[in-house]
Amino acid sequence: MDAFDYVNEAVKTDLLEYQPVWTRLGNYRTIRILHATMGICTESGELMDAVKKHLLYGKDLDYTNIKEETGDLFWYIALLADAVGFTFEDTFDKNIAKLRARYPNRFTEHDALNRNLEKERKILSD
Repeated sequence: MDAFDYVNEAVKTDLLEYQPVWTRLGNYRTIRILHATMGICTESGELMDAVKKHLLYGKDLDYTNIKEETGDLFWYIALLADAVGFTFEDTFDKNIAKLRARYPNRFTEHDALNRNLEKERKILSD
């Protein structure tokens, strides 16, 4: 298959009606969520790049850069929390409760592979 054929096949899965997408993008809250999630992805990539350069290229780990990228991640997470309406404290508490349900004693591979997703979701949604 050449590139032209590939593009022709690929666009068959394209969304034909974009108006609902534009409507959803017209929401201020959605824009803030999008901004936050794009920023989280970007900063996560920058953090991973620092680790990659250490592991694959032998560069010293730049702890100052790691601290900076972590701070940037916190900023974007705070933006997301505000846009969605949750607090760090509530999220911390629910995440620990979820982990305690998943790993009653401590981490095990068995527990990691046999999760009760309904129970975890209930903890997170209460």
